[in-house]
Amino acid sequence: MATSNTSSLEQRMPTLFVPHGAGPCFFMDWNPPTAWNAMAEFLKGVAASLPAKPKAIVLVSGHWLQPSFSVTSAARPGLIYDYHGFPPHTYELRYPAPGQPELARHVTELLGQASLAAREEPQRGFDHGMFIPLKLMFPGADIPVVQLSLRSDLDPLAHIEAGRALEPLRDEGVLIVGSGMSFHNMRGYGDPRFGPISDTFDRWLTAAVEAAPAERDDRLRHWEQAPAARLCHPPRAEEHLLPLLVAAGAGATSSGRKVFADRVMETTLSAYRFG
Repeated sequence: MATSNTSSLEQRMPTLFVPHGAGPCFFMDWNPPTAWNAMAEFLKGVAASLPAKPKAIVLVSGHWLQPSFSVTSAARPGLIYDYHGFPPHTYELRYPAPGQPELARHVTELLGQASLAAREEPQRGFDHGMFIPLKLMFPGADIPVVQLSLRSDLDPLAHIEAGRALEPLRDEGVLIVGSGMSFHNMRGYGDPRFGPISDTFDRWLTAAVEAAPAERDDRLRHWEQAPAARLCHPPRAEEHLLPLLVAAGAGATSSGRKVFADRVMETTLSAYRFG
């Protein structure tokens, strides 16, 4: 018979870093038509991989940067279609997930207790780094979501520490999701020369994630020293990698591992899980 402590550990939410694709890529025609199929299937399978249905989600998107950590706090946030040049129907996509003001307040309090300035943003909606992957992960849109910004100074340690501050949420049934891309050099997508470059960084990143937690955090803090790091995430454009650092910080002592990888637009794109 499982002890109550074992039962609690079994129900503890993991943390995730997921690729959110290119704009609304999963909901439109692409060339080649199957480019995003494997990633879409991975995202659709996330819910079944969890120990229970999340009571709420805290999602960190690579598409929201603020001087200090900011949290959506409206009860019914709208959607922000922050992509350009896509088919008209992609601007009519809907994802009516509720917000949760109480959770937003809790998130800001936890960050504040870690000496990280944070504020609530009642006017801010959900950007596509949130609603595009969640439409596949949790299509019912019935789980409350709070979106957390990145900090615009892009300081790696601050984002790891933010994740650490939010770790207690995992025991409250809250799923913490970093939404970004493990490779995000816009000039590299579609260029076969970047295939080996993305592979080199992906191998380093996977080894870092799968290292013992203390070593993992130290490696991720110094991710710029990785081979090919700045070819995969150009200077001042690492906003799509930093959600991984938040997820890793919230992973705390939980082990990390790669749970998905695919070759898309000539580059390797991966997803990671902690716990």
